[in-house]
Amino acid sequence: MGSHLPFAVAAALVVARLGVAQTPAAATPLQWAVAPPLLPPGALIAVVSGDPAGPGESTIELSMPDGYRMPPHFHPTDERIEVKQGTLLVGMGDRLDARKTMPLDVGDTAVAPAGVHHYSVAKGETVVAVTFIGPYTITYVNPSEAPRQRSFPFGY
Repeated sequence: MGSHLPFAVAAALVVARLGVAQTPAAATPLQWAVAPPLLPPGALIAVVSGDPAGPGESTIELSMPDGYRMPPHFHPTDERIEVKQGTLLVGMGDRLDARKTMPLDVGDTAVAPAGVHHYSVAKGETVVAVTFIGPYTITYVNPSEAPRQRSFPFGY
């Protein structure tokens, strides 16, 4: 007799493969705040899990207004992005050029490998989940485009 997964386990694997979100019945609502000055002004941020200022994996959500631009930058570890709402136009290189971007729509994911120069533009009100190994650090390619602070904690 071959091995079979219990129905509940098999169903969970199918749901995971289809990308269907499973939300706990008593999910805690996210606590949104103005994004820290390590990011360009205009965005809101919420910590989903982990401690962005500490070691280990963390996930944040970033809510960006239409037209929000994230200048070329890079990170010391991989960064995984999942689009939750809107469209994120992403590109690679040392200069932001919206004509050279690729659209990521709701449900799309992308990984920016450590050290790769990348940038983005929000098309419509856009929300993304960002998962990384902390502490979170961002280095802007062009210092003149960098906001005041480049790493957590969220000092103002």
